[in-house]
Amino acid sequence: MMSRSYTNLLDLASGNFPVMGPVRERKRLTRVMTVPGVVSELDDDQANSVNSDVHSSVNQDRIIIVANQLPVKAKRRSDNKGWIFNWDDYSLLLQLKDGLPEEMEVLYVGSLKIDVDINEQDEVSSVLLETFKCVPAFLPPEIFNKFYHGFCKQHLWSLFHYMLPYSANHGGQFDRSLWEAYVAANKIFSQRVIEVINPEDDYIWIHDYHLMVLPTFLRRRFNRLRMGFFLHSPFPSSEIYRTSPVREEILKALLNSDLIGFHTFDYARHFLSCCSRMLGLEYQSKRGYIGLEYYGRTIGIKIMPVGVHMEQIESALRVADKESRIHEFKQKFDGKTVLLGVDDMDVFKGVNLKLLAMEQMLKQHPKWQGRAILVQITNPARGRGKDLEDTQAEIQASCKRINEMFGKPGYEPIVFIDRPISLAERVAYYTIAECVVVTAVRDGMNLTPYEYIACRQGVSESVSSSESNGPKKSMLVVSEFIGCSPSLSGAIRVNPWNFEATAEAMNEAISMADAEKQLRHEKHYRYISSHDVAFWSRSFFQDMERTCKDHFRRRCWGIGLSFGFRVVALDPNFRKLSVDHIESVYVRSKNRAILLDYDGTVMPQTSHNKTPNAEVISIMNRLLGDTKNTVFVVSGRGKESLDKWFSPCKKLGIAAEHGYFMRWSSDNKWEVCGPNSEFGWKQIAEPVMRLYTEATDGSSIETKESALVWHHRDADPSFGSSQAKEMLDHLESVLANEPVTVKSGQFIIDVKPQGVSKGVVAEKVLTTMAESGKQADFVLCIGDDRSDEEMFEIISSAISSGILSSNTSVFACTVGQKPSKAKYYLDDPAEVINMLEALADASDPGSFTDTESDISL
Repeated sequence: MMSRSYTNLLDLASGNFPVMGPVRERKRLTRVMTVPGVVSELDDDQANSVNSDVHSSVNQDRIIIVANQLPVKAKRRSDNKGWIFNWDDYSLLLQLKDGLPEEMEVLYVGSLKIDVDINEQDEVSSVLLETFKCVPAFLPPEIFNKFYHGFCKQHLWSLFHYMLPYSANHGGQFDRSLWEAYVAANKIFSQRVIEVINPEDDYIWIHDYHLMVLPTFLRRRFNRLRMGFFLHSPFPSSEIYRTSPVREEILKALLNSDLIGFHTFDYARHFLSCCSRMLGLEYQSKRGYIGLEYYGRTIGIKIMPVGVHMEQIESALRVADKESRIHEFKQKFDGKTVLLGVDDMDVFKGVNLKLLAMEQMLKQHPKWQGRAILVQITNPARGRGKDLEDTQAEIQASCKRINEMFGKPGYEPIVFIDRPISLAERVAYYTIAECVVVTAVRDGMNLTPYEYIACRQGVSESVSSSESNGPKKSMLVVSEFIGCSPSLSGAIRVNPWNFEATAEAMNEAISMADAEKQLRHEKHYRYISSHDVAFWSRSFFQDMERTCKDHFRRRCWGIGLSFGFRVVALDPNFRKLSVDHIESVYVRSKNRAILLDYDGTVMPQTSHNKTPNAEVISIMNRLLGDTKNTVFVVSGRGKESLDKWFSPCKKLGIAAEHGYFMRWSSDNKWEVCGPNSEFGWKQIAEPVMRLYTEATDGSSIETKESALVWHHRDADPSFGSSQAKEMLDHLESVLANEPVTVKSGQFIIDVKPQGVSKGVVAEKVLTTMAESGKQADFVLCIGDDRSDEEMFEIISSAISSGILSSNTSVFACTVGQKPSKAKYYLDDPAEVINMLEALADASDPGSFTDTESDISL
């Protein structure tokens, strides 16, 4: 049986977590679709079994939508015996089904909004699964309070809305027990998903910040799982996000998803910046899609704002019209210009800033006194705390002051509605409002403006709601800090903190000519009617399909402990170089070519002292002592440095500056392999590089005899990368007529003569060996950078081109698991050294000699 203990949490979380209360053993749910022979997969003891290669007996795609709350409403029966459940028609999770394929089965996993007695949980689970295809996750009270009201609301919600805990009165110190509860809750959600999942057939779509570490729990169990995550809140800038003590745990957990969605480019940009600054990951954009390379997996980044459910709004309009609410409000506010605000009671919604703007407008434009009314609807608060209490008191004080200052019999400038209202009542207010004002200081999306536009358009058969045959018009004043702002180009955007400017925007909105209001409304309506919630979900699902299309073709391994767990995904033909295998082939071969890059291959990139140590020199000399071996170091470094560092290795071949200079041993002279020795182009390139160096702190220019290299490893990651792209374009433009190539590498921009590459070096070495009667039957080539890919490409085609025989054993190996033209990889320079040492140990002592090789240029 699956353990319900919360103390083993938990093997993913760092540290030893305390016991969080006794938990009753609960009956497991019956699977909706069965996977043969996987009963043991549900045991916590099998959590390390990450290979999900068991194929389902049912080949039908299904999607499991996981969110904090299920899209169902529950209430006790009148006789207090059992529960009554109904769909929550206003839930986004329910609405998004419209965009999914009709034949796709949808299953929901989440918690309920009510507490269910532990003795009723099994029965409730069965009813919800059979009737609603919902799987409830029951959180013990002690975990729920710390998870939701603690970590989610106090830490994540504040952090993602740019509120830092500067003092005890504003968040206080980080409480690790809240983080432990957050992880525990995510673990419970994962257990409920695992109970019903078919890992080969199901898609998983996780929603929002409550479940940000859930992807790690699921990926650890099923490494080929097709999984997407959508964040419905803002994602803060890296300066804000990096203040979290659990920043890397959350970031790495999200990266176990296949597709990560955000409402706006700003939120996605902040996330990508965090990945770059904290994890050293770079993203690429290809054909409009943003991809993030992470251990051989390409994680898609989706930018798509959610929309509204148009049919539901039109239905609510019909109800409001039928109930005469629209007619009632029109009479109530006859002769008045209504501005409308609809917000949650939340410290980030800027309701008081809106009230101050209304007060300022009435002061600056007295013509609106007695005519303009702000109807402010506030939905009940979902959080709690002193900040919220202070906000409520501040709003009430402002309403009272403004109404006392400008009110008179039959007129109150502020109509404050602080109670739950139905959708029909809300759309009625939308219909009669001349302008909607949103002054949130930070908000994920905020669909209020979308709903307003849809209501002002109305429905054709409703005379009251559509204002009959008259032109449709609307106006919006929206904060520039909300997610829907970029898509509303006709709105008047404001900085809500500047309430004087907001007041002027409100005056402009309600004073604008009707023709202009109509044009803006039409533009907005075209967008929201075509980008509704179905469009959003369809687009996200299609991108998830595209991102996951190669899942079952690739080979995957789960590596890492705690929240450092990740899946390494490799092409079937790309595998780790086995030391035993290459050693056995090495021993049988007669003529060997060994080509080695230096930085990042033999020497770690992070090492400050780049001089090879005694171990490296010893291994090189032992390899060189075997006359069957021809060994070359092929590097971008200058010949002086390489000559000095490898002076003890007399027989070592060196290709410096990517092969512009080359020699077969220390007794041979350096030869120039480039097609020309004219470097007049340096006088053009160097001033350009100097310009960018002066403007980019942490960058530098390396001057070589044949090349110029601009380094930005020590610069700000985002700025350095941006400057490198700009410099690449700039240099390509000014050097277009020069005999040089401009290329980008790992934190470098390299300008070198045409016809010079590591690939040319590899071809020359192999050709010379063949011409001297020592054609290589064993080739080992190792590198880590883009420049080394040229060697891999030449070696891979050497057999077909006749340079090598068909019996040659070729080992092209890249350092690090990443897309490469090489067929093998080793994890790091330490593994490269271990492998070379094994080959040195396997060398034939009988073939050792002190005479020089007879191969020469």
